[in-house]
Amino acid sequence: MPRTSPNQPSTSFWQPLSLVLLCLGAFIVLLPLLVVFLTSFAPKGANLTGSIFPANPTPVNYQEAWGRGNFLLAFANSTLVAIAVTAFQIITSAIAGYALARLNFRGRPAILLIVLATLVIPFQLLVIPIFLVLTWGHLLNTYWALILPTAANGFGIFLLRQFFLTIPVELEEAAAIDGANRLQILWRVMLPLSRPALVTLFLFTFLAEWNDLFKPLVFTTRPELRTVQLALAEFQEQFTNNWPLLMAAVVIATLPVVFLFLLGQRQFIRGIATTGMKN
Repeated sequence: MPRTSPNQPSTSFWQPLSLVLLCLGAFIVLLPLLVVFLTSFAPKGANLTGSIFPANPTPVNYQEAWGRGNFLLAFANSTLVAIAVTAFQIITSAIAGYALARLNFRGRPAILLIVLATLVIPFQLLVIPIFLVLTWGHLLNTYWALILPTAANGFGIFLLRQFFLTIPVELEEAAAIDGANRLQILWRVMLPLSRPALVTLFLFTFLAEWNDLFKPLVFTTRPELRTVQLALAEFQEQFTNNWPLLMAAVVIATLPVVFLFLLGQRQFIRGIATTGMKN
């Protein structure tokens, strides 16, 4: 059995210490969320400067926030936009990522560098050209104004390209011998094996679109196109001093994405861990 040298601390010391540090970090991260959740149950006019636990908890804030904020329409709009953008990004990222991972063509390294360069360009710098294009195409104040500007993303292309590189080429060669073309290989071989990366891209994209306030604020003015974040911002302007009601609205807007992440967390962690940096 391996022996621990006198100058080397045993693992029995580091494991409990690591556990304590992880628990402390989790507590620091989750404490604000706990405060928001508990405050949402506080009655109107309650003193919030004392204990974080409300004296007389009540769920009435959720009923009032749901009705006054018209979150049903906002949820429908955000879900439609997030799913559409996610579907477009998965399609474009899969095709472009596979081409950059497997096809040999002139200029492939340059194209990959351009894709990576887009990751450092803030979306706010592109808002004026995008606004002009949407105006030219008569797409302002439509769902397409919220979908098309982020239908493709350099992060998704790079993520799937890196994951495709980890898949053995022999699987593709066997499919090619059976008569499959490139698109069939991508659809029937590569994508089924890339489920962790696809789930990771789905979660990243869906969460980003669900939490996006900039696009609805700039590209839309019609009330029927309000998304969750825009509805939450307008709700905050109306009820600035009613903290329990505001916290209830925040919890309502947050619960769907928390539930979605909990459903896909295993695939998400696996996708991040197995997406190597192979060239």
